[in-house]
Order: sequence, then C-alpha cells, then structure tokens
Amino acid sequence: VQLQASGGGLVQPGDSLRVSCSASGGSLSTYATSWFRQAPGKEREFVAGTSRNGGSTLYADSVKGRFTISKDKAKNTVYLQMNNLQSEDSAVYFCAATKAVWSAMRDSRAYLYWGQGTLVTVSS
Repeated sequence: VQLQASGGGLVQPGDSLRVSCSASGGSLSTYATSWFRQAPGKEREFVAGTSRNGGSTLYADSVKGRFTISKDKAKNTVYLQMNNLQSEDSAVYFCAATKAVWSAMRDSRAYLYWGQGTLVTVSS
C-alpha cells in the first residue's frame, strides 16, 4: 500500500488544522493506521492510531483531548484533526500503516508502510 500525506501548513497557536493520509494499492480497512511526528533534532514519536475498522483509537498523552484520528473507509483515507495547536506540535507528520498487533501501535518499528510526511508549523 502507498500512503500520501497532505494538509500541512503554517498556523498560529490555538488554530486548528486537519492533515490527511490517502492510500492506494490497498485498503486501509486491512491496516491499523497511525500518525507519527518528528521535530528537528528529535526522534520520531507516536501521535495517534486507529484500528483496521476505525473503531478503536489510541493517542499520545501530549495530544489527548486536542487531536482526533478518524478513518473514512469509502475514501480510503485517514485524517488527523488537530485543535488548539501549540508551538510544540510543530513537526513533520507522517502516516503509517501496519498489520501488527494493537499492543505494538506506539512502536514505529511495527510499521511497514509510510507516507512521505507533511510539515506542520505552529508559530505566531
């Protein structure tokens, strides 16, 4: 499966933004899908994940209550709605897909398929 991330941009603190991850060559209904992010000089970190059918979700503590991951099976796309963005949310956001067990969702090593990343910059 090929993943294409889009929707990043420059926003101000407190703003909202939605990034998208569209898939081709396979159905996201057969993959658990997650968003990771990587800021300059930092390691890639798990942000949010959703199960194959989209019925279960998982979030990093740092984004819980502000970010929402969702899966549109008809469009074969996963979204990350980000509200109340802060400067520490600035990073390149990557989507990734896996067939690994749910307990491994936070581990980037569990993912075989990655999108190219989309840059989110939060700055006044």
